[in-house]
Amino acid sequence: MFKYLNKDIPASIVVFFVALPLCLGIALASGAPAFSGLIAGIIGGVVVGAISGSQLGVSGPAAGLAVIVLGAIATLGFDQFLVAVVIGGALQILLGILRAGVIGYYFPSAVIKGMLAGIGIIIFLKQIPHAFGYDKDYEGELEFFQSDGENTFSELINMLDYISPGAVIVTIISLIILLLWENVLSKKHKIFTIIPGPLVAVVFGVVYAMLMQDTSLEIAEAHLVKVPVPESLKDFGSQFTFPDFSAISNMKVWVTGVTIAIVASLETLLCVEAADKLDPHKRVTPTNRELLAQGTGNIISGLIGGLPITQVIVRSSANIQSGARTKVSAILHGIFILISVVTIPVLLNKIPLAVLAAILFVVGYKLAKPSLFKHMYKLGKAQFLPFVITIIGIVFTDLLIGIGLGLAVGIITILLNSYKNSHFLHKEKFNDINNKFKMNLAEEVTFLNKGAINRELHNLPKNAYLELDVTKTKWLDYDIVEILDEFAIRAKEKNITIQLISQRGTVENPTSYKVFFEKEKKEII
Repeated sequence: MFKYLNKDIPASIVVFFVALPLCLGIALASGAPAFSGLIAGIIGGVVVGAISGSQLGVSGPAAGLAVIVLGAIATLGFDQFLVAVVIGGALQILLGILRAGVIGYYFPSAVIKGMLAGIGIIIFLKQIPHAFGYDKDYEGELEFFQSDGENTFSELINMLDYISPGAVIVTIISLIILLLWENVLSKKHKIFTIIPGPLVAVVFGVVYAMLMQDTSLEIAEAHLVKVPVPESLKDFGSQFTFPDFSAISNMKVWVTGVTIAIVASLETLLCVEAADKLDPHKRVTPTNRELLAQGTGNIISGLIGGLPITQVIVRSSANIQSGARTKVSAILHGIFILISVVTIPVLLNKIPLAVLAAILFVVGYKLAKPSLFKHMYKLGKAQFLPFVITIIGIVFTDLLIGIGLGLAVGIITILLNSYKNSHFLHKEKFNDINNKFKMNLAEEVTFLNKGAINRELHNLPKNAYLELDVTKTKWLDYDIVEILDEFAIRAKEKNITIQLISQRGTVENPTSYKVFFEKEKKEII
C-alpha cells in the first residue's frame, strides 16, 4: 500500500482541495448543517477507503442524493433523517452479502464513457461562474435544473453581471500554473513531480487573497471557501449530531432508508465501473465488497451526523488524473479533511473558489477530450449513439436520468441488431430453378427475431424453392417454431417447396417443425 507514496500523497492533496468545497456545497444544497458534509467526506475517505477494494475510487457526499436528502430532512427533521441513513447503510451491506454488485456490469461501455464525458462537461460548465466570481450557487450542484429555479446555462448569463476582476486574475494565473507544471516543468526536473501543481496554485490563491484585501482586485469573502470555525474543542464537539432512534418505527424513515440504499448503491456501482475504465492499470474493483464498504461508511456517517456517502466520479477522476496509484490517496484525503477542519479552518477560508475552478477545469477537460468524441464516432452508430445520448441526458437533466436514457438507446440498438442478425437470406439461380432462396438461421434465434423472419417468409413469391439451413442453430424460441409451422401451411397454398437442412441431413416439406427440431436435438425454449 505504501509503495507509491510519492504519487499518492500529491494526488491526495489535490483531491482534498477538490473535495473540501464539494462537501460543504452538497451539505448546503441538502438543507443539512455544513459540518455534516465534512463528516461524510472524512468517513468516505478514511473508513470506506480502508474497507473498499477500489484502488482509485474516492467516496463522500454525492450531489445526486441532494434532492432526496433535502426532501427527507424537510419531512423528518435532521435527527430522524440520520436514522434513515443508518438503515440505508445496513441495506447496502445486505446487498453486498447477496452479491448485488454484479448489477454494475450490465451497463454498456459506451454509456459509462458517456457518463464520464457528460460529468466532465458539467464540471467545466458549473465552474465557469466560480472562475468569474459569481458564487450564488453551491459548489456541488451538478444537476441541470437547480434548486433556485435557474439552470446551468441561465447561470452563465447571470454571471455576466457579477464578474470579479480578482477572481478572473486568480483563475487565469492558476490555469497557467497548472498547465505549465504538468506539460513543461514536470518534465524538466524531479522536484516538479514531487510538489503537485494544484498545491502551488492554491498557495498562490491564498497569498493573492491576503495581499489584495481592500483593493479593487480583492477576492470577495463570498468567493472563498467557507469551513465552520469552532471557537473551542467543546464547540467542535457540539457540531456532531446523533440519530433519534425513537423514529425507527416511522414508515417514512424506512422509505427514505430504502431510497438512499438503492440510489447510493446504483451511483456507486456506476462510478466504480467508470473509475475502473479510467485506471491506467485496468484493475477491477470487487463490487460486492464495495457495497459492504459503502454500507459500513453510511452506518458510521449516520451515527455521528453525516450525510449519505457514495463513490463519486468528480473526486475519483481528480484522483486518477493527479496520478494516484493506490487507495492510500483516498484515505489520506479524508485524514487531511479531518486535520484541517480541526487545526486550520481559518486558513482554509482564505482559499479562493477560483483556484478550485481552475483545477476542476483541467479535470473536466480530461474527462471530455475532443479525441474521445472522435474515437467513439469511428466505432460506429451502435457505440456513438448511446454515448452521445448519455452525455445529453446528463448535461440537461441529471446523472441517473442521463444514464437511463443512454442505457435505453443501447438496448434499442441491441434489439435492432438482433432483429437484423437472426438470419441471412439470399436469392440465386440454380439450374432450371429461377426462384431459389437460401435462408441460414443464426446460432440463437429468439422471439425478438420473429418479425424479421416472418417478413422474409411472407415476401417469398409463388412457386419458390427455399433452402432453410439450421445447421448452426442451437437455441430456438418457441415463437419461431410457431412461425415456421404456420408458414408451412401458407407454403402449400403458394406452391413453395421447403428443404430443411441440418447436421443430420435434409428433409423436404416437413409436416411439423417442432417434431423436426426435437429430433435434431435443437433446444426449444
